[in-house]
Amino acid sequence: MPSAVFQTVTARSQAVDARLTRAAIFLVVSVGEEAGAETTVRGLCADLSSLVRGVGFRAADGGLSCIMGIGSEAWRRLFGAPRPKELHPFREIRGAHYAPSTPGDLLFHIRAARMDLCFELAAQIMTRLAGAASVADEVHGFRYFDDRDLLGFVDGTENPVAQAALDATVIGPEDSAFAGGSYVITQKYLHDIKKWNAIPVEQQEKVVGRGKLSDIELAEADKPSFAHNVLTNIEEDGEQLQILRDNMPFGDVGTGEFGTYFIGYARSPSRIERMLDNMFIGQPPGNYDRLLDVSRAVTGSLFFVPSADFLDGVAPEPAAGEETSAIGDEPTRDDQSASAPKRSSSNGSLGIGSLKNEAGHE
Repeated sequence: MPSAVFQTVTARSQAVDARLTRAAIFLVVSVGEEAGAETTVRGLCADLSSLVRGVGFRAADGGLSCIMGIGSEAWRRLFGAPRPKELHPFREIRGAHYAPSTPGDLLFHIRAARMDLCFELAAQIMTRLAGAASVADEVHGFRYFDDRDLLGFVDGTENPVAQAALDATVIGPEDSAFAGGSYVITQKYLHDIKKWNAIPVEQQEKVVGRGKLSDIELAEADKPSFAHNVLTNIEEDGEQLQILRDNMPFGDVGTGEFGTYFIGYARSPSRIERMLDNMFIGQPPGNYDRLLDVSRAVTGSLFFVPSADFLDGVAPEPAAGEETSAIGDEPTRDDQSASAPKRSSSNGSLGIGSLKNEAGHE
């Protein structure tokens, strides 16, 4: 039987289910307050697919792709109403460890087999946005040996594939006006490699829930309740709620800064938010993800990923009757209700944590 997604979605999605690549650039951009900034960004929306084709044509086997995400405030400024039902700012989490919410209006997730392709496309995008936007965060990721993270574990083992990936990531009839779209949450984590390497491998495996060398999941009886792949396993009515991760290591030998860039796609952001709550606050509260004892989350953003058809159809100027809001306008009721709450543990404890391996190991 055809999947529910294919039965109801006719819009062409962005390539959220593209194969993992050897290189990536994660570009988070803030839109400025200059006059005409929104017009410039809208113009890029429609031309992005052409830019990708133009750069990718120079290396046909390079597998270049780019996913564009739009944050809650940027959506209000660019498109106004209607808006995706579950689009809201990333909500910081205060628990056994801390997950911050950081600025960012646009996300460009650029992937290719070669870094030069990623770099060229990123440069072209920022050239188009010159005078209208600035880079809030930029991370160059790489594949590390056999898809391992810098903590030494394979990352992304339980990612859904093929139809299962589409079912996990593509919005269907639950928000028909934005069918074919997705949500994405990003976080940058810095690891204390020295502290991690001082932990015996056997204990590391219990923290992750997998064998370090074999990548085989530990038996249920051998996994503690705080294991990463226990806390990030979310079920509803007996069905596992999956997400698609494309985490990548990054590092700077000179500064000694090493980490993982977590990026998770889902048809509802609540799936990822529940995983993060379990990790940072604990399930039950206090039973948190021990990976966060050696990793620190330093960024956190949530974006809506429109369908490719939506982006291709964006006009530089709003159509007649299309309502948008400029900077300084009062936020919509959706924005107010979404940005107000912060997730916290009952004891209000504060730490600074990260999730590395995190979403990728399950």
